[in-house]
Amino acid sequence: MVNQKQKRLLAKKIEQYFEGDLENKTIGIWGLSFKPDTDDMRQAPSLTLIKILYEQGVKMRLYDPVAMENAKLYVKGLEDQITWCANELEAATEVDGVALITEWRQFRFINFEEVLSKMKGKAFFDGRNQYQPNEMARLGFDYISIGRKSVYADQRDLQTYLR
Repeated sequence: MVNQKQKRLLAKKIEQYFEGDLENKTIGIWGLSFKPDTDDMRQAPSLTLIKILYEQGVKMRLYDPVAMENAKLYVKGLEDQITWCANELEAATEVDGVALITEWRQFRFINFEEVLSKMKGKAFFDGRNQYQPNEMARLGFDYISIGRKSVYADQRDLQTYLR
């Protein structure tokens, strides 16, 4: 029960950030596997997020260093809203936001200025609390994570957003 609620939390944060208007939005998803260094998709949080976003009409750009082929087996029927990407930068191209789901080591060494320059929006949803909120805001992102205060590039106040 708690695990299922936790898996839905990031989807809720995405929906709240966009004030419920997810139609015509595109989200890049980094990391699909259940955990890093595996292609195991069983009970992967990314699958819950993908299905929720699909139901909301969101287009998704997906990338995982290892689990892409295995992930394709789990999202049959959803392909019309999915673009499979060759790397994390491609998955961030022309998106309204990026969601980090699996904390692959290579995602720790990202050139975030380049990522932001490819994006349409500036939202970064960190499902693993891998990055420092103030640093991400300094780089120009609206940074939303789990269990920490969200930080915005322009420090706008979204009614004490997502506590």
